[in-house]
Amino acid sequence: MRIAVLGGDGYCGWATALYLSSKGHSVAIVDNFLRRQWDHELGTQSLTPIRPLSERLKVWQELTGNTMEMYVGDVTDYDFLASTVKTFEPDAVVHFAEQRSAPYSMIDRKHASFTQLNNVVGTLNLLFAIRELRPDCHLVKLGTMGEYGTPNIDIEEGYITIEHNGRKDVLPYPKQPGSFYHLSKVHDSHNIMFACKIWGLRATDLNQGVVYGTLTDEVALDEALINRFDYDEVFGTVLNRFCIEAAIGHPLTVYGKGGQTRGFLDIRDTVRCIELACMKPAARGECRVFNQFTEQFSILELAQLVQKAARKMRLKVEIQNLPDPRVEAQEHYYNAKHSKLIDLGLKPHWLSDSLLDSLMNIAVKYRDRVDRSLIMPQVNWRNASNDRRTQLPAPVAAAASASASSHTSKVLTQKPVRSARSTTRGSKRE
Repeated sequence: MRIAVLGGDGYCGWATALYLSSKGHSVAIVDNFLRRQWDHELGTQSLTPIRPLSERLKVWQELTGNTMEMYVGDVTDYDFLASTVKTFEPDAVVHFAEQRSAPYSMIDRKHASFTQLNNVVGTLNLLFAIRELRPDCHLVKLGTMGEYGTPNIDIEEGYITIEHNGRKDVLPYPKQPGSFYHLSKVHDSHNIMFACKIWGLRATDLNQGVVYGTLTDEVALDEALINRFDYDEVFGTVLNRFCIEAAIGHPLTVYGKGGQTRGFLDIRDTVRCIELACMKPAARGECRVFNQFTEQFSILELAQLVQKAARKMRLKVEIQNLPDPRVEAQEHYYNAKHSKLIDLGLKPHWLSDSLLDSLMNIAVKYRDRVDRSLIMPQVNWRNASNDRRTQLPAPVAAAASASASSHTSKVLTQKPVRSARSTTRGSKRE
């Protein structure tokens, strides 16, 4: 298949692009490198050193013989996006190109507004580009389990059968998002459902749980291919953060009581779920929803698992309960259905002792790169404005301010840079 990965330079996008390329698909990466700029804005960096995308692609080609096309530009620029779709002619588009952090969206009005404009407009542009130029193309969109919130009933996969006053209907599952970021994903879901209904598009909305890990078989081939490992309080996911905290001897930062329960999955399952969705597309006019996670854990359970893994490495780790900066239930019922991807053939990687050991080893290997000032929460949901940069040195704070004011600058709307038509070694998969 010909598959375009929007946001292919990011955490999930990079692992997915490599995996799809390794399976014989013709892959194009579309990115504007905004995720890298947020590191400069926030004064942080990935725990693992990330090479430039052009260098990553060169190493991948040298190692495997497979090439991936690269289109540099912003999906909120419709002319750029339409040109990319017209030129590459994808059979499927995997859409990761969004601002993915709830804390980032809650910093202040500017970050909330940017998150919603970037995410909603980018997705709308993609829907219009597919309708205009590739109406049979399958959209695989990364949503989030955070759209559902924590209702006191079972969470179904996208839709729920309702009986009311003697009548019955199947309706979208009620949404209770917990941040302006999660709200943007809800808007995306509604727009996608509407576009499938009126234009007969085909789409799969993947409501993904919290992803952990950094290694896939492809990433492990060479240091130059290494993936992101974020640990800061804005972009770091909870299990990765706990591993970093354990590696440097910092108490594990559990927000509130730690009873918050969520769905989790290994990044190796993320990439497999994407391929399964691409290879078995939705029907014309169908907007199907899969809940993409494999296991459920409370935050406190994860902290205790990391504490146990750290002890095996003779690391003394304490658990620290902090005031919860988020507005959320700290203890609640949570039972989310997630059978549809299993039915398509997903064989999950469970959170095992060996996987935790692997995460801890990576954290220990690169712990000299950790900036301790970025660990404690600085973004409080109850505040309309948070000075996220107060703990940073003055030169970095100044640079961050300049970066924040240039979100819509010409840097983010570069003219597309494209390599030659990609070729793949081995049989092409359809």
